[in-house]
Amino acid sequence: MDDALLVAEGVRKVYRTGAEEVEALRAVDFTVHEGEWVSVMGPSGSGKTTLLNCCSGLDDIDGGRVLLDGVDLHGLSDGQRTRNRASAMGFIFQAYNLIPVFSAVENVELPLLLAGVDAKEARRRAAETLERVGLGHRLRHRPTELSGGEQQRVTVARALAGKPRVVWADEPTGALDSETASTVMELLRDLNREGLTLIVVTHDEGVGASAHRLIRMRDGRIVSDEPVAKAS
Repeated sequence: MDDALLVAEGVRKVYRTGAEEVEALRAVDFTVHEGEWVSVMGPSGSGKTTLLNCCSGLDDIDGGRVLLDGVDLHGLSDGQRTRNRASAMGFIFQAYNLIPVFSAVENVELPLLLAGVDAKEARRRAAETLERVGLGHRLRHRPTELSGGEQQRVTVARALAGKPRVVWADEPTGALDSETASTVMELLRDLNREGLTLIVVTHDEGVGASAHRLIRMRDGRIVSDEPVAKAS
């Protein structure tokens, strides 16, 4: 299909520890289209996070290929892959990964500065994106001065500030209480309605059910890939 944004073909990943080999991904194939929300679920050790790391180019693969907008990510040099991630992808992690001595706006603008955006423009975009996620009044606060939900919204803003083609999220609500998780999920739903492509790794059935499609994994393989039935 013409709107295929990301295509994984026969992706393999093998972890080696001494003489032992563990095949974490076994010839995985899937496609994500522009504007889709795809959730990935499965038991611990099924390969969910490995899938995210390999298909975003964060980690190398041992076979197959991953195309983003037709570009083979693993055919790029390390530097090219890093630049591709900075310009085309955003990441949201369970652990937030915020720099504690930086304010919210500094945490959001840092990836932009590293990508070569002018300092004044980076600050403008960071402040604008924080406003968009409801934190316009917390720009100068450091992570320790923010609640868990506010910290996660900073990570969402950081993922969005570079205007990515796709956002990868690994257990984005895993460290949050149910009420705060609901707020973050509503934010992601709104962003997806605006056209943002989302690939979300989760163990939470509620998060899985929010997607357009649900991929289930077991033992490094995709065992099902089905549209999510929505309540009428």
